[in-house]
Amino acid sequence: MSSPTGTDDGAEVPDGGTTVYDLAAECTTDDVQEGSRYHATVNGVVDYGVFVDLSGEVSGLVHSSNLLGSYDVGDELVVELGEVRPDGDLSFQEVQLTDYESQHVPHGTAADVTDLGDETGDTVVVEGQVVQIKQTGGPTVFQVRDGTGIVPCAAFEEAGVRAFPDVEMDDIVRISGRAEERDGGVQIEVDSLTVLDDAEATAVEADLDDALAAAAEPADVEPLVEWDAFEKLWDDLRAVATELRKTVLEGRPIRMRHHADGDGLCASVPLQVALERFIADHYEDADAPQHLLKRLPSKAPYYEMEDVTRDLNFALEDRTRHGQKLPLLLMLDNGSTEEDTPAYRNLRHYDIPVVVVDHHHPDPEAVEPLIEQHVNPYLHDEDYRITTGMLCVELARMIDPDLSEDLQHVPAVAGLSDRSEGEAMGDYLDLAAEKGYDEADLRNIGEALDYATHWLRYSSGEQLISDVLNVDCDDRERHAELVDFLAEKAERDVQAQLDAAMSHVEHERLDNGAHLYRIDVENHAHRFTYPAPGKTTGEIHDQKVAETGDPVITIGYGPDFAVLRSDGVRLDIPRYVSELTDEVDGGGVSGGGHLVVGSIKFVSGMRDTVIDALVEKMAEAEIDEDLGSSTALPEEV
Repeated sequence: MSSPTGTDDGAEVPDGGTTVYDLAAECTTDDVQEGSRYHATVNGVVDYGVFVDLSGEVSGLVHSSNLLGSYDVGDELVVELGEVRPDGDLSFQEVQLTDYESQHVPHGTAADVTDLGDETGDTVVVEGQVVQIKQTGGPTVFQVRDGTGIVPCAAFEEAGVRAFPDVEMDDIVRISGRAEERDGGVQIEVDSLTVLDDAEATAVEADLDDALAAAAEPADVEPLVEWDAFEKLWDDLRAVATELRKTVLEGRPIRMRHHADGDGLCASVPLQVALERFIADHYEDADAPQHLLKRLPSKAPYYEMEDVTRDLNFALEDRTRHGQKLPLLLMLDNGSTEEDTPAYRNLRHYDIPVVVVDHHHPDPEAVEPLIEQHVNPYLHDEDYRITTGMLCVELARMIDPDLSEDLQHVPAVAGLSDRSEGEAMGDYLDLAAEKGYDEADLRNIGEALDYATHWLRYSSGEQLISDVLNVDCDDRERHAELVDFLAEKAERDVQAQLDAAMSHVEHERLDNGAHLYRIDVENHAHRFTYPAPGKTTGEIHDQKVAETGDPVITIGYGPDFAVLRSDGVRLDIPRYVSELTDEVDGGGVSGGGHLVVGSIKFVSGMRDTVIDALVEKMAEAEIDEDLGSSTALPEEV
């Protein structure tokens, strides 16, 4: 502590700018220094002077010869510490200052959160912002962030009773207490907690904002491959990386929703690992990654009301039970279409921010007023060949660049899973080959992901999926055995489905010369097993493309849905859906997709009318033999 020069006896000191220290209640004699001035309160009056308290632990005598006025118990004055005697007694003298600044002195050593591991067992002081308040059956736990990280601070009043009830979320506070190891992390056992006043709070908040901006800045990485089309999206990805890092540092949870297919998993798993590591680096609570990040698959090709209702319910429960902020919703390989907007509007009731990274044909005018960030190749005159998995691998590297080597095979898996014909696919395959994967291996990983995800249904799969994709997997041999097993099962089940369905496929030649194949997947394929209707239609389509070598369109339909695939025909499925919605009165048409792959829904009683009208539009489509299928169809429709 810096100390102004002392005086020999009580006197008026006209030295403007002098600091007068205000000791925290738990301060001891270790926190005072001879020659420094302090705020004091009279606790006793005797003939030879007054006794004063500087804190609950620091008291001493101001001798009458060093007093400038008369005082009663409870009066306040400014004193200077003259001497700490060998027996521990403190002697003070009164000073009167014409101008000074008060400075609070907490008990302990000021410390950054990320340095607390070196301070265990010591009393420390942290200044920061409250980002979570959780009442347990014992203490109240305040999660507090400073400029370096977030630390849990446990304050005990009595079992299950809220400590410091006046402290609220986002308050700027000063906490003093002992740093202790707890469950693999560090926790502060709170001795004192003070909400800072306006001036101090403003100064601390400004420092926190500067530190947050610096820590949220993405890592400066180069793309894994050179691809001009991809470069157009780089700044958008950096903006999302900044938003996600900032969200973590502000103590806001992230709820990640992704399409339940190969590309969706290639997008979400690397990003999950990167964010979990980033959380672990900045939180002293070892359980923070599992509390702050949830990865959830979505079967439908858009954000359904069922999903958003569940997400809202869990978020509101977590806010009530655990004192968490409401989450940011991160949509991956999904979320760009008008079908998503009802769910987004529901989130708006609670001011939940939404970030979308997708490569499906978007409806930006409908979606963007409801979301914070939107990364999509179509917004830059590119298309589906830049898959979401390719985008999110780079996003993950911006959050944790140390993952780069572990992820270099993932873009190739994403591209093959979504049938990308992008110019960079050869470079991505070469990257994967450096890691020991040939194209057959990568296709097997994609099939294994599809197969596992089908049976997981609404579960994320966590370590199982990580092991299949070989991201955050600690056993390459187990990964290879698992992929072989699941891919073999997938191939067997696909073949059984084709054996049942192929004889029921209907064929016709359209006016534009394309082959049209139709299959009633409700009545002529196995139900409630793998592959589901979308995948079944895709497998039939691929077989017909291989057989004919000509432009092919395939429709797999059920009572109230149809899934669509095309090779060599320039369809515009989003436009067809929009037109059918207007043209088929009472059809209840909805849906979407890419130019050459998609799904639609309709009222079951209008199925034939809707499909016939759809086929008429397809018969007028332009033949473009260079245009291949872009992606696997949604597993569920």
